[in-house]
Amino acid sequence: MAADEIPPPLASSYATGFGEEGRAWIAALPALAADVLERWELRRDGDPWSGQASLVLPVLRHDGVPAALKLQLGRQEAAAALIGLRAWKGEGMVLLLDHDPVSGSVLLERLDGARTLASVDDDAAMGVLAALHARLVAVPAPRGLPGLGDVAAAMLEQVPQAVTRLVDPADRQILRGWASAVADLADDPGDRLLHWDLHYDNVLAAEREPWIAIDPEPLVGDPGFDLWPALNSRWDDVVAPVGPGRTVRRRFDLLTEALGLDRARATGWTLGRLLQNALWEIEDGGTRLTPSEIAIAESLRDR
Repeated sequence: MAADEIPPPLASSYATGFGEEGRAWIAALPALAADVLERWELRRDGDPWSGQASLVLPVLRHDGVPAALKLQLGRQEAAAALIGLRAWKGEGMVLLLDHDPVSGSVLLERLDGARTLASVDDDAAMGVLAALHARLVAVPAPRGLPGLGDVAAAMLEQVPQAVTRLVDPADRQILRGWASAVADLADDPGDRLLHWDLHYDNVLAAEREPWIAIDPEPLVGDPGFDLWPALNSRWDDVVAPVGPGRTVRRRFDLLTEALGLDRARATGWTLGRLLQNALWEIEDGGTRLTPSEIAIAESLRDR
């Protein structure tokens, strides 16, 4: 591939997130792509596309089977994704076809990257997402993945300092409340295999099944911690215009029923996910809580 085929948002993301290491990886990306294509006997079969962390090349294998070559900088998250993909074995999840441990490149089954679950009516889409959630967490969690217990402990350690960076006393009170919810649950973090980022844009149309999940960030823990991406899906064009409360509660009820979750416990872990998001935003310089996350918390207050 040529250097001018690298999507500018990907280059910018790597420069911002990884500094000199990221810029060097982007500069070496055309050579890496050429090497992997040759070694795996792959032929380009369309234009590249990317997210914030990877470049995906549509390819044909030597036997003519369509596939997708994913090129990414080797990170802890990428290693966890491989463990998860091997555990799921295509059960509601994109199939792993090959992996290069040196470069971190992976070969995946080809899905329809142009059609995500966001293209479907919201009620139908949330039903699909709930069913996928249930299938994914039913697979036993393998060893070698991060656990929610450690994540929760690290969050609680960060809260005292993070609170001081919020300018609004109401935000400080809310953050302490989310931390209290996590503290109440931290001794029993759960043992299920979580996707950690299952929202509409991470579910693609496919031939093997109508809809298949992609881009997992596997974590072992309580499925309640995994609900926020679904609750937040299509916030600006679907949720906010009709009032967040009703839509968030409808989604929450559908998800907890499909997963067989205790609602009070799922609410607590969802507040934990909001806490995690807030801590990340504060670490990046934020001084206010995100309105959509406050709205989700308020919507679940009586669940």
